[in-house]
Amino acid sequence: MRLTAVSKTIGLACIALLVGACTANVRSVNEKVIKSVRVGDITILLQSSSGEIRSGENNLILSFTDASGSPVDIPAASLRFYMPAMGAMAEMNDIANLTTTETPGRFQARVDIEVAGSWEAMISFQGPRGTEQTSMSVNSK
Repeated sequence: MRLTAVSKTIGLACIALLVGACTANVRSVNEKVIKSVRVGDITILLQSSSGEIRSGENNLILSFTDASGSPVDIPAASLRFYMPAMGAMAEMNDIANLTTTETPGRFQARVDIEVAGSWEAMISFQGPRGTEQTSMSVNSK
């Protein structure tokens, strides 16, 4: 009797892990590329579920891949959105809070974009060649 209960518990745990893995894959398939940029052999993708950035709270994905699309292990990265001063409006810097994921080179980013308009997404990361930086122009709605 006891062996049957243990077998059922192990079976349920395996099913839960399988469902969790499938759910994680579905989330990555639903993400749409907002913009991408190449730095040497690395492609950096900025993604969201809608493929857009909006003023207000945003949940984004920042990922680093090689030429074949495989993840590149990036131990540290930062992302900030910069808009230069215009007229009476001061320059703006909206810094994203990055957290690592289970996938190497893939970060979840939370950022509050102050206003709609043209922004520069400034990216700094620790890559195979040391600290590297790049930027990409993005628009928030």
